[in-house]
Amino acid sequence: MTGRPGSGTRAGGRGRRDHPQMAKAPLPSAIAAVPEAPSPRPGPLPVEKLYRRADLSGLAFETTADLPPLPGLPGQPRVRDAIGLGTSIDARGFNIFAIGQDAARIGVSMRALLAETTRRRPPSPDWIYVNNFAAPHRPRALSLRAGRGPALEAAMTEMIEELRAALPAMFEGEDYQRRRSAIESSLHGQAEASFGTLAEKATAEGVAILRTPMGFAVAPSKDGKVVPPEEFSSWPEDRQKEVRGHIERIEKELEQTLRAIPHIEKQRREAIRALDRETAKFVIDAAVEDVLKPFSDLPEVVAYVEAVRADLVENAQLFLEQPGQNAEALPPSLRAGAQLDRYAVNVLVSRDGDTEGAPVVEELHPTLANLLGRVEHLPVQGALVTNFRMIRAGSLHRANGGTIVIDAHALLTDSLSWEALKRALTRGQIIIEDVAHFVGMTTTVSLEPDPIPLDAKVVLVGDRSLYYLLAAYDPGFERHFKVVADFDDETDRTAESEALVARIIATQAQREKARPLDRGAVARMVEHAARLAGDSGRLTLLVEHLRDLVIEAGHWAGAAERAVTAREDVDRAIDEQRRRLERPQILTRDAILRGVELIDTTGERVGQVNGLTVLGLGALSFGRPTRITARVRAGGGRILDIEREVELGGPIHSKGVMILSGFLAGRYAPRGALSLQASLVFEQSYGEVEGDSASAAELLTLLSAISGLPLRQDLAITGSINQLGDIQPIGGANEKIEGFFEICAARGLTGTQGVIIPESNVQHLMLRADVVQACADGRFAIHAVRHIDQAAELLTGREAGARGADGKFPYGSVNARVEAALARFAEQRREAAHKAAEAEEE
Repeated sequence: MTGRPGSGTRAGGRGRRDHPQMAKAPLPSAIAAVPEAPSPRPGPLPVEKLYRRADLSGLAFETTADLPPLPGLPGQPRVRDAIGLGTSIDARGFNIFAIGQDAARIGVSMRALLAETTRRRPPSPDWIYVNNFAAPHRPRALSLRAGRGPALEAAMTEMIEELRAALPAMFEGEDYQRRRSAIESSLHGQAEASFGTLAEKATAEGVAILRTPMGFAVAPSKDGKVVPPEEFSSWPEDRQKEVRGHIERIEKELEQTLRAIPHIEKQRREAIRALDRETAKFVIDAAVEDVLKPFSDLPEVVAYVEAVRADLVENAQLFLEQPGQNAEALPPSLRAGAQLDRYAVNVLVSRDGDTEGAPVVEELHPTLANLLGRVEHLPVQGALVTNFRMIRAGSLHRANGGTIVIDAHALLTDSLSWEALKRALTRGQIIIEDVAHFVGMTTTVSLEPDPIPLDAKVVLVGDRSLYYLLAAYDPGFERHFKVVADFDDETDRTAESEALVARIIATQAQREKARPLDRGAVARMVEHAARLAGDSGRLTLLVEHLRDLVIEAGHWAGAAERAVTAREDVDRAIDEQRRRLERPQILTRDAILRGVELIDTTGERVGQVNGLTVLGLGALSFGRPTRITARVRAGGGRILDIEREVELGGPIHSKGVMILSGFLAGRYAPRGALSLQASLVFEQSYGEVEGDSASAAELLTLLSAISGLPLRQDLAITGSINQLGDIQPIGGANEKIEGFFEICAARGLTGTQGVIIPESNVQHLMLRADVVQACADGRFAIHAVRHIDQAAELLTGREAGARGADGKFPYGSVNARVEAALARFAEQRREAAHKAAEAEEE
């Protein structure tokens, strides 16, 4: 069965028991009398049908080293056209979703093709972040022509280094010190003169101005000395009153003088600050002009450098302080690094101006930070601090102006990343988002960098099921990804496609620096490409499998000390690949050979046949025979599917069993009800069963049980059946044949053993060499049938029998015996019903 019983997942299997619909009205006799055309009994398939060899006669080469490598995406014209469309349309939403099997290595293939399509686009610009002196928590983003970002960074660094040396020298110069001393002397003398005048006036009026720890005080004096309070109290009342008046006046004037001192100090500071600005500006202007010259064509850069000039003039003292001096007085944005970091340039993304084309970036781990960038923090005295120099680029920044390739499964693993990507595509901007804010882990104050315009083509790479799920359940998905690049897994096998696969193999050998392959090895790999496709008329385009085989075959060639990989090396590599995985297959085969699982390969049995299943375990896929049995008796027309009854049968398998009821009723009971009660089961099956590829075997088991004719156990059968008795194709034909062959070969080939497959599956045969050889020697056989009658003749050794003009099957034929047995069942039911009626009357 293609459904792989015992290894599949449950799909349905629950619900009510379904009964086949019974025909109630008799068919017209004219229809019943139409004779059937007999189906000829098929013979064994010729050997040339079992394996199709490669024909590389149209390709001239001795080894793969003679074949030039293939660029881009060979054998994928639809994908090339889709990518060309997506990358050439600049309108929003025309991003690309590339779908295919994982083994297609579509990410690698996409990079090569995207690099080719983006080579014609101009290099994307550099992006830098600089300090926003007006709002330091909102750094500014500037765009420069490709390659100029590092030049600006170097120019700013050189300017700061120059100022670190020039400004301290200027401030320590004689001219600056002289002018500053003059300012301080002038203003200090003004304050002293005011105090001197007031002191003289106070002395003349008999009072003195005293300096105390609490400030200034005014007291009476005599002969230049302060009068003690006791002595002052002994003075005449008039004299005391007069002195108190002098003290009040001097106190008021002293208060006015003291109020003037801060103003004088402010004047001093402003004068010194003006001197500092003037002195610093002389040096800063020269340094800034050197920076501006190469960037005068960039208005945004000019505006930024002018802002730097103004801030430098105002904060020239930063260049005069020793490291660590006044650190606590600096704003937090400066404590994260050196004091002069505020004048640095953070080159977020830069590209060499000589680089050809736009960038192609692949993001394999698309977390929120990896996509959109992040703001890093430093722990300082128990707090996390940051500045604009700690802004880091994401892959969208690096891909800006070009293309980014993202693994869709990895992207959807992080829901924040998927939603953030859609927001970026909707806004057309890259905004750095902090995951901690989304999950409420922290309230740390961080930066709000300017958003950067998004001008990148996004290419998602994933499997088909993922694409269809997104299209069905994400309303905004198709709004952003309007172009689908659907990779072909296979291609029709023609002389041209065989040559194409040969060149793909040569490309992989050269790319991986493996040993070259000779013509025989390449032909074997082309044949294996058909086996991987499961079809002799098609070739796989899953490059990953071919690449692995090229490398492994080269290894075995090296072990045999051959400089060129030969056909036998490829054969060994294929055998070794399977050998590494075949432990479950060996255990299953041993269980049959030891009699733990009951499978007959000789003799005949009634109501028993060897069906064929396929088990898939990871990369391993192998066939396993399974015994199918049936028991019948007279009944109400129900065929009991035991697998379904115990909820081990899937809906497709149950559908196949129900089809059997339709076939039996239509062929053998066209005028009445089918008087049959039957049960079907996969013996020793303890896992779930799905698929309908055993329905032909199940029908033959029923026919054998009904007619009493034994079935050959040296033949196994696989195939799906419809209500008309036609045998339909199934999957895994090669694995199923080989699985039964291995059991027969282990027990000893008798020459009569073989497998019956649908005729439509002959085109899929690419059997192993040992199976083909056994068939060539007449020790094993493959039979292809297109109708159930042909299979019945092979398994019973009797004529199946076609309904003649008289509406009857030939006497003794399989169909005649089945019809007669069903008629007996009907008579038994009638007799039982008659007896029941009589008993009820009595």
